[in-house]
Amino acid sequence: MRSLVHERREPGELFGPRFSLFADMLAVGLAATVASLPLITAPTALAAASAVLRRAIREDRPVTLGEYVAEFRAHGPLSSLLAGVTVFAALTLVVLDLTLARAGLPGARPVSWALTALAAMGVVLALRAAADPEAARGWRPALRRAATRSVADPAGCALIAAAVGLCVAFLWMLPLLAPLLPGPLAFAITAVELRTEPPSDEG
Repeated sequence: MRSLVHERREPGELFGPRFSLFADMLAVGLAATVASLPLITAPTALAAASAVLRRAIREDRPVTLGEYVAEFRAHGPLSSLLAGVTVFAALTLVVLDLTLARAGLPGARPVSWALTALAAMGVVLALRAAADPEAARGWRPALRRAATRSVADPAGCALIAAAVGLCVAFLWMLPLLAPLLPGPLAFAITAVELRTEPPSDEG
């Protein structure tokens, strides 16, 4: 894909389409943060953010709040809750296992490293599933497709892991950025998925 956004600036326009996309990304990040406040809705909030950013990139048009709300509702409340509960239950289990592994038990260090690697792979897989354009039709098929893409595209997994690491670093350096971070993260995983898709017919 030659470019995620076509450069087209009207006469007298101060900022080009790339700046508009950047502003949309931050606005979507704020919307996703609000939608994630119940915590268990976080996976769906990120999936909706990825969906609207995908359309904004593909169709070169701005994002609206109504579009984000519609996309969030399209994933369905029940499946959203189940996905959120599953994610947080898995994270809780990993944290507990890491705590026990670091409690001075024999073999604690290799177990800790193994669990950390497992958690990282799980996060990348979940993010790729959230970026699936068909995630609204079901999380299980989206996870299966994400696993297939991860095997076929390990470089994409590395890029997503790097994006997560950068978000964590930004959060550590400046916690005030937290409400905006879901936007850049959704944009990153969406860009990773789009780079392996065939270009649109628009040129």
